[in-house]
Amino acid sequence: MLIIVNPYATTVSDRLKNLVIYALQGRFEVEVEATESQEHAIRIGRAARSGGYDLVVAFGGDGTVNEVVNGLAGTEIPVAFLPGGNTNVVCRTLGIPNDVVDATEHLLSLADDFRPRKIDLGMVDDRYFVFSCGAGIDASVVRKVDANPRLKASAGPWFYSWKAMSTYAREYMRNPTRLGVEVDGRTCEGVTVLAQNSDPFTYFGSRKIHVCPNVRIDDGTLSMVVLERANQLDALGIVPRLLSSRLPTEKHSQARLFEGVSEATVRSLPGEGDTDPRPFPVQVDGDFIGNHSEVTLRAAPKALSIIA
Repeated sequence: MLIIVNPYATTVSDRLKNLVIYALQGRFEVEVEATESQEHAIRIGRAARSGGYDLVVAFGGDGTVNEVVNGLAGTEIPVAFLPGGNTNVVCRTLGIPNDVVDATEHLLSLADDFRPRKIDLGMVDDRYFVFSCGAGIDASVVRKVDANPRLKASAGPWFYSWKAMSTYAREYMRNPTRLGVEVDGRTCEGVTVLAQNSDPFTYFGSRKIHVCPNVRIDDGTLSMVVLERANQLDALGIVPRLLSSRLPTEKHSQARLFEGVSEATVRSLPGEGDTDPRPFPVQVDGDFIGNHSEVTLRAAPKALSIIA
């Protein structure tokens, strides 16, 4: 087993890391690599392809999971997950306990029944994502939250909520970047695009946040929602839907849902008063990956082998 651990993840400490390693050494021959910078886990994962490992474990938050997956997608080496972040969407979606001690015990129990299975991934250009990719509002929020890791760790979903509302009010209610979207021959315009490979989209504490409720991590396709407009009235309608199990977000009057998506293109369009299109921010699995003028989203069926 190779454990790729992010020592800077929200809930990871030296004591906890050593406890996890000691426990897993009871059933596995364990090697450990600690990440040192952004995208380091991708490089470690790629190197692990030729390392003779039976299992690679991503120990950190969803950003660490995304990088490890990008290093090992398309191979037969199975990946397992231990929660070390604030939200841990991938672990919770796959039914892995959100407490790392319980998750370690769960992983140990799988040693007696080692049966890898395949799950789908999504792709934005050449970058894989496990559960979501966003262009627009949510990517702007992720960029700002990541710029303050201390508040991200201490305030969690409340910090995200504050940044979401302030970003919406300051950047998207006034003159947002316009996006042109083409999905399997159908076209529309909007200010934000959310693509999902699995449901839920994220969590607010213990509450699941649903945007594309019918997508599954093994159905071979993506689902997408395009928010066509952003104003104060829209915000008042969207927020209760995100937090409610009875008011579907995708049925909001300004939300357009696309299901069973194999491929889609998102490109920037000139906004009001613009002579040229403005680049838009993009996030994958809760990590900001830069500003883009055009991206292609694709489904990658059965691209990852996992133990969960």
